[in-house]
Amino acid sequence: MGHRNLVSADNTLIKTQYHNAEVPEACIQCVKSNPRSQSVDKIGIATIAITCISNKAMTLESNMTVLALSVHDKDLKLVLQDCQKELFNAKTNLTTAMDRLKSKDYDQTNYLLNHALQKEFDCKKNVGDLQYTLPTTVLNDMTIYEELSEVAMRIIDRFL
Repeated sequence: MGHRNLVSADNTLIKTQYHNAEVPEACIQCVKSNPRSQSVDKIGIATIAITCISNKAMTLESNMTVLALSVHDKDLKLVLQDCQKELFNAKTNLTTAMDRLKSKDYDQTNYLLNHALQKEFDCKKNVGDLQYTLPTTVLNDMTIYEELSEVAMRIIDRFL
């Protein structure tokens, strides 16, 4: 009986952390898809969120590679290739952020999360500067990446 209350409380905790997101359902689904999400605290949710962000970075990196191969405009191709490299670097930052979170170095965790998020923002801006519209699926993944990042940083901020 006590375990059910914990699960219910964790579902509430997850929903509370993501209620302000633009696409809360997608963010919640990502966190809840991890079997550990039913028995974790806020740091556990942040850990799962970083894993989700890293997975999105991997997806976006792959998408940028495919897009770069499919476009003929030289400048756009270079920007998309740069996005791919920066998203690869973002994954490295996210892996390090996870290590810092586990060692309770919350300032460094948020710094690395913010740095990984900035790489995605820069990519979106640079592509937009060339008047190219990314496919809807890529834009949706970027939105989820951004929102998961914001929520993870908000959660971690509470521990500082």
